[in-house]
Amino acid sequence: MNEDLKKKNKRNNIIILTVAVLIIIGVLAGFGIHNHRVATQAAAEKYAKTHFNPNVTIDGVKVGKLTVAKAMEKVNQKAKNQVELKNDELVYSYNTTVQSLDETEANAIFKKQQTKTPSDRTYKFTTNNLAKAKRKLTDLRNAKITYKIKDKNYKLKAKDLLNNVTYRDNYYQFGNTSKLTAKLNQIDKDVSTLHKSYKFTVPKGNKVKGKTITVKNKTWGWGIYVKKTQRLLLEAFAKGQKAFDGADALYGLGYSTYPHGYDFSNNGIGNTYAVVSLKKQEVWLIKKGKLAVHLRDVVTGTMEGSKGDQTPRGVWYIHYKESPSTLRGTNDDGSSYASPVKYWMPFTLSGCGFHDASWRTDWSKTAYLKGGSHGCVNVKPSEIRNVWNNIKKGEPVIIYE
Repeated sequence: MNEDLKKKNKRNNIIILTVAVLIIIGVLAGFGIHNHRVATQAAAEKYAKTHFNPNVTIDGVKVGKLTVAKAMEKVNQKAKNQVELKNDELVYSYNTTVQSLDETEANAIFKKQQTKTPSDRTYKFTTNNLAKAKRKLTDLRNAKITYKIKDKNYKLKAKDLLNNVTYRDNYYQFGNTSKLTAKLNQIDKDVSTLHKSYKFTVPKGNKVKGKTITVKNKTWGWGIYVKKTQRLLLEAFAKGQKAFDGADALYGLGYSTYPHGYDFSNNGIGNTYAVVSLKKQEVWLIKKGKLAVHLRDVVTGTMEGSKGDQTPRGVWYIHYKESPSTLRGTNDDGSSYASPVKYWMPFTLSGCGFHDASWRTDWSKTAYLKGGSHGCVNVKPSEIRNVWNNIKKGEPVIIYE
């Protein structure tokens, strides 16, 4: 019986010892696992402080597990860092001259995605410049401007007219603008009054309204200054303007490049103008719709012989006024002339204008046929002062057969 008890005690001791050993091993293993977890956690936290999370992209470039410096290098080498509005689409490309990501923005992005330990969450970032360019080009693509010119309105859509546009350094950079140029040339053809023919009522006798004839603008009138209009429209599109006044970019011909008659009534002539009848050899000066001067015996350019001496038909304007003046030119025989006059009012660049002609003795209605001027409108010295006082620079001059 004592033997059995001894055996039982021995067995119990072995069990106790085994359990104790297992407990000790468990405790030691627990400490080991804990210490490993602590070490792993510390390593992960240390790694996360200097490396991007695994699933991070910047401008479409994967930068997961890279340091900020390495991420910057990769993005600047591979990112499609330029967006262009092309054929109504936003097209992305790589531009070697553009730095996508600088250190300041790279650190800011890193902070946005940084976690205590690496995270499997997906992060997609777009650099500020690229995001702004995309936003600005999207706005431009949707932009519309009402182009107002005289009494017409034209709806201009950026997406139809602008191509190869980028946005960089807070400015739009417009590439191919040929579509806009073509559109403006088309509008100019529609609305320009230069070289256009139209019906106009000329005086008769002492009446302002006589017969209606067809006249043609020569230097009188206006057209669209396409180059300037295009520049201003691009600025307007860039600023998001909804309307543009075409009167801000017009041009004219002749001595002055300013437009003439844009806001005028009466087919753009207005109610103050001069009229010259070659057949009747008469001049009318109309001031504010009323007859101010009527000359019945002027002499215009010689009709027979050199066509260069004929007074040119069409609608012109007074270039300037000069008193006194000396008219210089070449006679039909090649000799030169210099004729002093008291009053000079030119209306063509070729040297035609109103002036007194003290040397003239023939003031008949037929004088102009063979013995007229070199193209000017000769006025009697006794009447020229009245013309001078009733005509101003820039006023239209209508010359008809």
